[in-house]
Amino acid sequence: MEIPRCQQPDSLAAVAIWQRTWRNVDGERIEGTWRHAFIRNGRDYYLTDLFIYADGMVDCWGLVTLEEFEGKLTSGWVATTLEEGARASAHNVASWKLAEPQMWMTPQRLLGEVRDAVDILNGRPDSTQRCLAAVEVFRNAPTEENRAAVRELYEAIPEHMRRAALGDMDRKDMPLRVLAAGPGAHIDWGSGRSFEVTEEVHAGALEYFDEREQVRREYEQKVPADGPTEPMDTSVLINQKVFPKGWPDDVGILVLRNEYPSPIEVAGRTYPTVTHAYWALSVADEAQRDEILQADRPYDAQKLAESFPRREDWPEVRTAVMASLLRAKFTRHPELAAVLMGTGSTRLIYTEVSSGFWGQRGLEGRNWMGRLLELIRSELTARQLDLPV
Repeated sequence: MEIPRCQQPDSLAAVAIWQRTWRNVDGERIEGTWRHAFIRNGRDYYLTDLFIYADGMVDCWGLVTLEEFEGKLTSGWVATTLEEGARASAHNVASWKLAEPQMWMTPQRLLGEVRDAVDILNGRPDSTQRCLAAVEVFRNAPTEENRAAVRELYEAIPEHMRRAALGDMDRKDMPLRVLAAGPGAHIDWGSGRSFEVTEEVHAGALEYFDEREQVRREYEQKVPADGPTEPMDTSVLINQKVFPKGWPDDVGILVLRNEYPSPIEVAGRTYPTVTHAYWALSVADEAQRDEILQADRPYDAQKLAESFPRREDWPEVRTAVMASLLRAKFTRHPELAAVLMGTGSTRLIYTEVSSGFWGQRGLEGRNWMGRLLELIRSELTARQLDLPV
């Protein structure tokens, strides 16, 4: 016998909007989130943002503790009911008069949401996760004491969020309610109807959770058809280094650096390094390009280019230019291409002190050089396998 499905419509209760925010306390970032709420000030209602923080503080037109927030709910300052004919407004957006207002929130529901948000911000199980953990305990040891724990934790979930506890759009929370109630109990089915939890229905609920656990395990072990989402090996760091006496014979992975001597030809000019070519192409004047080409070191080429104006479209074309220069480098120098391909499918992190766009500086940086090197590596692999590119 199947577990009867809920016949009531889905709850329309508002659920916290998981937009992240934060506040600073003595230089420490306190993570937070926010949702919409009504504040009642006098006879009028104001639609505002309710900020919830990991340290249990709540900003509802003033920072308060969770206990104080509960008092704001009880007093109606944070409103969960709207009065017919009252005025309401959203600051600098609109105002209106309330006609037949309907609210699906209650002080208990909203307080439960806020408490759950604080738990989640701290990486702790929320009320739903605690209930589902109790279900696992009951499945392993189906005693009445453990069933009572499931029931207590189920009832601790904010009422409007219980139907979504299992993430099942068809059965809602019915299997959970069956386990919490137990054989012989009666469950409200809506519209004044109820049904008895028979042994067969109870067995169906246990089977439901068995299947759910099996699906969860399969999902966790499943690898996407086109391979893992993240690299299987550790990242490769392509550090920025200076060799005052010249590059050593064996520099290993550092041949991937743009400063490494690897002549390339671009538009009739042969540049000693990718760095020379990149900075030469960043200027529009041909004479200035020749000056940059003649610079003794990559560092000198960059400093010289910095004294000249950039071409007007440089922000739009620089990534495409760099990609073409890297293709030229690794196509002309197969021994360097072999080093790049030898990095496999690892993430390449290119350090660059002077640019947070091209490289990584400490913990910051967009690492576009690393990304482009990974792209060129893929193209080289495709050519080696005679695949279309």
